[in-house]
Amino acid sequence: MTRRIEIETQRFKIAGGGFAISRGRRTHAEVLTIRITDGQHSGIGECVPYARYGESLESVAGQIREIEAKLASGLDRQGLQPAIAAGAARNAVDCALWDLDAKLAGSTVAALSGTGDLSPLTTAYTISVGTPEDMAAATLKAAHRPLLKIKLAGPGDVERIAAVRKAAPNSTLIVDANEAWDESCFHSNLEACDRAGVALIEQPLPAGKDDALEGLSSTAAICADESLHTSADLEKLRARYDAVNIKLDKAGGLTEALVMARRARELDFKVMVGCMLGTSLAMAPAVYVAQPADFVDLDGPLLLEEDRTPALRFEGSTLYPPPRDLWG
Repeated sequence: MTRRIEIETQRFKIAGGGFAISRGRRTHAEVLTIRITDGQHSGIGECVPYARYGESLESVAGQIREIEAKLASGLDRQGLQPAIAAGAARNAVDCALWDLDAKLAGSTVAALSGTGDLSPLTTAYTISVGTPEDMAAATLKAAHRPLLKIKLAGPGDVERIAAVRKAAPNSTLIVDANEAWDESCFHSNLEACDRAGVALIEQPLPAGKDDALEGLSSTAAICADESLHTSADLEKLRARYDAVNIKLDKAGGLTEALVMARRARELDFKVMVGCMLGTSLAMAPAVYVAQPADFVDLDGPLLLEEDRTPALRFEGSTLYPPPRDLWG
């Protein structure tokens, strides 16, 4: 039987009027969903195209259309890996195939992947970048959360870090510069993180221009994000980074993300599992990779004004395993 392929783009409003990082501000999360139907069973996957990597909703849909005939004829997860490059398009298709395979087998993704039973996780909650005063006010509202992720922007981060730490004295802090630091602020920002007891610093320098991290002494773990896409990148990052942020939209799906997590632990990296700004459907497969992770950042749905139905269950910062009628 020929499979039916459906591709849909959707927009979900971000809570609080928008979300800002060093590269700009967004008011909506724009996602692409693929549904693959084989007889009575359908598998679904979501991806979030990222302009930083030259992706758009249109380009990602185009990548999927290029392999649509193969998908309709039964292309499986193993055949998918070389058929399309790592990135958002492959992520959506790979996750849809995992979901479909579990349903066809009358099983679960947990059983098929060997991850075993899923446990609740503590996720970071992200504070959008802004003035120190605005970030302190936002942090104060979230100060009850055990793990906060602070978006930074380069110049002015010393004041931002101090303001956030004052507003949340008891929370574990991780910060994300999104490649925004340079020679003018790198050392002062690093010292500010040390003073604030920051646990992890995510991608402080631009990918490909991060050689200053070699031999760096910091109380915080230095984490690769934009510098890391697939498991092939891990070995070359060992001299510069202590941790890696695995995102399914970069890795190209759950299949590669599971390989990455296993290989990263073998290389003694700390593992963070993160996300783009998507819905519960995008977070659900990442929960499987995040089970043994050192840091979990799967708060996308918490930042949205509206989410899918059904959705993931959050109690504060506790993220529960995805319901079967959502994914898996």
